[in-house]
Amino acid sequence: MTTRIVELRRGILKKNDELAAGLRQRFTAAGVLVLNLVSSPGTGKTAFLERTLRELRGHGAHAAALVGDLETDNDARRLAASGAPVRQINTHGICHLDAEMVGKHLDGWEEIALEELDYLFIENVGNLVCPSSYDLGERIRVALLSVTEGEDKPLKYPTLFNSADAAVITKIDIAEPCGFDRELALQNIHEIRPGIRIFETSAKTGVGMEEWLRYLEEVRG
Repeated sequence: MTTRIVELRRGILKKNDELAAGLRQRFTAAGVLVLNLVSSPGTGKTAFLERTLRELRGHGAHAAALVGDLETDNDARRLAASGAPVRQINTHGICHLDAEMVGKHLDGWEEIALEELDYLFIENVGNLVCPSSYDLGERIRVALLSVTEGEDKPLKYPTLFNSADAAVITKIDIAEPCGFDRELALQNIHEIRPGIRIFETSAKTGVGMEEWLRYLEEVRG
């Protein structure tokens, strides 16, 4: 039984990787930078993305977002208030997005043309485990960590942080009352992923957002 489960998992991931490779070629041809945002529930991922979309629009950039949740379109409606095109992906119990879901929702999304976008953000389902194994064709994977979650999250979930291209610490404005040990958090992130770019941000106050936007411009080229 164990062997059968392992083989099934390998087959699923192989299919996903093939679909993701096709998406990556599509994104590259369109000239759009695609980012996959991954965090646990409650990290403030939606607030961070909402602020990012608003800031990008203010800078004249064209961005859109796909939003993954088990149920409801609450986050999609919230993000749409930024003025960016947003589409919800409901997984109905599945704890992650996969390349097939992303492809299907892009194909039926008449409001956007990839060639007209500078950035496409994929807000993954709130989970630090399953999304780590699924390539969505993104160029940049971003791991988010809130000051309310504890400094040891990177050590507890090394697969995600080791596979990330950038790390974002959110809610930095409440770090002090939360007793957040900034130096220890940075040390733990670098222990798992040496040299990774880390951004300390607050969607509420705007701290760190300018540096984050500069990074997006740099990566997009």
